[in-house]
Amino acid sequence: MSNELPPTEKLAQRSEEFFLSGPQRRTNELRYVFTVARQFLLGFRKLHFVGPCVTFFGSARFKEDNPYYQQTRELAARVSRLGFTIMTGGGPGAMEAANRGAKDANGKSVGCNIELPFEDGGNPYLDVSVDFKHFFVRKVLLLKYSYAFVVVPGGAGTMDELFETLTLIQTGKIKQFPVVIFGTQYYQHLEALLNQMAEEGTISPEDRNLYLCTDSMDEAVAHVAKAISSEFGLKRRKKEPRQRWWLAE
Repeated sequence: MSNELPPTEKLAQRSEEFFLSGPQRRTNELRYVFTVARQFLLGFRKLHFVGPCVTFFGSARFKEDNPYYQQTRELAARVSRLGFTIMTGGGPGAMEAANRGAKDANGKSVGCNIELPFEDGGNPYLDVSVDFKHFFVRKVLLLKYSYAFVVVPGGAGTMDELFETLTLIQTGKIKQFPVVIFGTQYYQHLEALLNQMAEEGTISPEDRNLYLCTDSMDEAVAHVAKAISSEFGLKRRKKEPRQRWWLAE
């Protein structure tokens, strides 16, 4: 079996390599800026009407019989019943579990997919799906439409998403939306690291209050429910807004 990537994926890979390989011709870099802007614009138009979301971050590697998959599915269903749209990175594993949980609860399910050669695209539980070539564009969209964040067990990508979210809250770039880290045993070493950071002074002691680490679904759902309090001014829509064709919606 050949390890050759399809031509479109080769092109996307070369585009990333080009962007991160230092200065290039200014016309090429300007062209690249426009391709990024187009991704943002299409994402804005596609996601404008999805409603207030809760984003779930987690590993793409869990199978359906994994306990973390099953817990994520149940937790997402419970969050969906609060009236939120469940948003994920759109892939398999924990992302699929969260989107599937939303469908279990007859709620809305959204995926922001990243185009990777070793993944097959979005999972089958998405009402709305948007494809992105660049991780940084995708991360902005996962943050932009969400009023709470749930982090289930995951790897390097999940850690990147968690710490970027916490940094944006810490620095006041976004409001202090609820962040739930679900799985105390899995994240025990992360908790120890954050405690050490506070002790060494690299974060403030009060930064420990930016998230809740728990194994309790009741506690997690109650923490997320803060986002529908008057603090954030969320109201249920009486009817869906009209889309405008001339805005590419």
